[in-house]
Amino acid sequence: MRILVLGSGAREHALVWRLAHDPAVTELHCAPGNPGISALAQCHEVRAEDVPAVVDLAEVLRADLVVVGPEAPLEVGVVDALQAAGFLAFGPTRDAALLETSKSFGKEVMRAAGVPTAAYGLFLDYTAAEAFIRAHPGRLAVKVDGLAAGKGVVLAQDEAEALAAAREMLVEGKFGQAGRKVLIEEFLDGEEVSVIALCDGRQALLLPTAQDHKAAYDGNRGPNTGGMGAYSPVPFVTHCLVTEIQRTIVDPILQAMAERGTPFRGALFCGLMLTARGPMVLEYNARFGDPEAQVMLALVEGPFAEALAACARGDLSSLRRHRHGVGGGGASLLRWDPARAAVCVNMAAPGYPGSYPKGIPLGGISAAEAEGCGCGSEVVVFHAGTAWGPDGGIVSSGGRVLGVTAVAGGLADAVSLAYRAVDRIGFPGAHYRRDIGRRGLLQGAAGSGR
Repeated sequence: MRILVLGSGAREHALVWRLAHDPAVTELHCAPGNPGISALAQCHEVRAEDVPAVVDLAEVLRADLVVVGPEAPLEVGVVDALQAAGFLAFGPTRDAALLETSKSFGKEVMRAAGVPTAAYGLFLDYTAAEAFIRAHPGRLAVKVDGLAAGKGVVLAQDEAEALAAAREMLVEGKFGQAGRKVLIEEFLDGEEVSVIALCDGRQALLLPTAQDHKAAYDGNRGPNTGGMGAYSPVPFVTHCLVTEIQRTIVDPILQAMAERGTPFRGALFCGLMLTARGPMVLEYNARFGDPEAQVMLALVEGPFAEALAACARGDLSSLRRHRHGVGGGGASLLRWDPARAAVCVNMAAPGYPGSYPKGIPLGGISAAEAEGCGCGSEVVVFHAGTAWGPDGGIVSSGGRVLGVTAVAGGLADAVSLAYRAVDRIGFPGAHYRRDIGRRGLLQGAAGSGR
């Protein structure tokens, strides 16, 4: 298979890395890619959102499959254009991607499908939003309707914070067109968990569970970010709970989207809160999560390329008939060892998620990866926001810069290995959380003691 991956971040680096380990992949390309990706795939200076240029590149490469990483190309219809040109593309069409690109649309479909989610109000002007907030004292979640790179959510602890967030969005226009409409939701208490399902429009294959760390600082304090790190699998999410999530949250939304004439094919990200009322949806995304993809894909084995192609074709059942993956002509499904764990620690530029400098020199990446001993443990440094510097070295180019990902025989060992690798990286002024995975360790210990 000749595969083209679209995107330039750590999620796309993780996708390329996993595909590079698949014997079915004979050629691997990425547009535009990054310095880390360039070691595994041929990179092309084409923006993922430039739909005509992407289609032209797919034609030049004679791509057998195009894998869309980020959300922005989905919003502008890159999958629609690729399909119209006769290419197999992993990712939802523009109409199906509305599950992510419009939170109000997602809520509408959830309500129609009976999917458990927070009660909410939708507002286009500040006066109405203010009245709603004053009528619902206490904690609220204030969200922009459109795409905001994971930063358009404020978990307001009181009325004053909720009013300030609504004013920023609806009056001051902090998020531009994405914040023209605002959702205000009840605050859900519990443990937050991420589930990603590979979908063919009717069926779904769930990947290992993960827990993201969205707040900027240790102890889940500070503003929301795109994600400061993650771990997988989540020790307190049982097999029974995964079955319930598929039955109440994944399958109903696939059925509802199919009935609307916009079947969802691609990676369905389910951001969940495990509440006293059961698992409830915080949001759906229409692609692999970041940093969840880094830890999930570090654990997954088997015919990954064929799984993505099967989703794009609309026939996941063909994966069971796959003849080229690990294990030969039998039922070669994706698999992972539940005893193994992966941890990703994101190293960010100083000041992130606010303003931050670029061009910071980065060193020690090879030394960090050498921390993985190779006997059941591994370290991979995924590039999130990097570029080539004027002297040929690697420098920072974004807020989240490196995703240091470790795999080991258990969560405690993976956490320890990840932070040893972080210590080997030369990154002046790096900001990162020091408690990635701690919730899983505490909850896992509590569970084992019951």
